[in-house]
Amino acid sequence: MRTISQVAELTGISTRTLQYYDEIGLLKPSELTESGYRLYDDEALQKLQQILFFKELEFKLKEIKEILQKPNFDKIKAFKKQKELLLLKRNRTDRLIQLLSRLEKGGEQCMSFKEFDLSDYIAALEDFKNNSTDDVIKYFGSIENFDMCIQKVRDNESEVAKLAIKQFGSIEKYTEAMKHNLEHFSELMETQLTEEVKEIERQTDILYGRLTADLSEDVSSPKIQSIVHELLQFIQKNCADASLDEPYINVLIDTYSSDYIKSITDSKYGKGASDYIVKAFHYYLENNAPENN
Repeated sequence: MRTISQVAELTGISTRTLQYYDEIGLLKPSELTESGYRLYDDEALQKLQQILFFKELEFKLKEIKEILQKPNFDKIKAFKKQKELLLLKRNRTDRLIQLLSRLEKGGEQCMSFKEFDLSDYIAALEDFKNNSTDDVIKYFGSIENFDMCIQKVRDNESEVAKLAIKQFGSIEKYTEAMKHNLEHFSELMETQLTEEVKEIERQTDILYGRLTADLSEDVSSPKIQSIVHELLQFIQKNCADASLDEPYINVLIDTYSSDYIKSITDSKYGKGASDYIVKAFHYYLENNAPENN
């Protein structure tokens, strides 16, 4: 058994921090003396070691507590994953140091950007696809759909990298955050279905229902085109990346032309609904989209 002062000296963590970990239920002492002093055994120290590894990887204390309290928590598996993430972090830091060393040599111009690529993130997506097939199919519809998502990241790597740096400060932090999200993907998907999101889905469903209520009506009719415009405005209002311009409408057209989305749409709104939506969007694009006015 070690006293709180001995643990603090051994680990470099302050006694106040250890007391705080006790207060929030993250790391309880193994026992208390009659005088109320905290004592820690080897098992507690091993748990503390896990906590420190997670902290090094920038997990929040709340997240660490939730992970450690899971009944199926596997220490060995956690160590392996932590080692993998720390190696990625070290390798990336080494590459950045090497780049800075070259840059500091007498004003040398070194236009290297490989230190800022998304290869680690893309590898994490591939790993998620291979190891979480059920979640991929459940939330993306099929492995092929997820492959398309990965390909979009590859095709737009520079733009994704710019957004990642803007939002997270670095590609490394972005990658670590995304890996954490992938590891807890199913939980996050379940909790993200807020009432607001559900309401947006309900309103969207109503608009598509109105659009496909009579598939015999000409898509060029003012009524149908008014619904299309209303639908696009609603999407633009509730989706940050959406717009009423040609590129985004083409994305919608491509989406409803895919076999997977077509089968879902037709089963929901009636056979031929997906083709009807595509025709309605095409007409809008050719006659009503901003660039064509």
